[in-house]
Amino acid sequence: MNLPIDHVAIVVKDLEASVRLYTQTLGFREVYREVIYDQGVEAVGLAAGDSIIELLLPLDENSPIAKYRGDAPSRLHHTAYRVPDICAKLAELAAKGVRLIDERPRKGAHGNLIAFLHPKSTGGVLIELCQPQRPV
Repeated sequence: MNLPIDHVAIVVKDLEASVRLYTQTLGFREVYREVIYDQGVEAVGLAAGDSIIELLLPLDENSPIAKYRGDAPSRLHHTAYRVPDICAKLAELAAKGVRLIDERPRKGAHGNLIAFLHPKSTGGVLIELCQPQRPV
């Protein structure tokens, strides 16, 4: 099964400047903005065709996601792929030997179910699986 991209997440140092770049300069449309406390980020979603560019601002500059960004103004964090049944996909990938960060899905932005795959099993790229609450 070919999995469509749900979103590409970028960790940013200055959220408002990044939003202005994408909306005012590049012409993207903001579709959501929310604080996800259990992940320690404020997230802004910007429409990019059928996908989303998700800007992530760490709530704490000492958090792992802020340390990942480092001194850069922004850094690509992960790519999320849309799945219709996240539990089935996690079971399938585990059976194939893929190392999972999340063995069970958890709540992500706007109520979606999410789970991350370990970069050591995905060629060094952090991959998120995303089961939207909207129909897939």
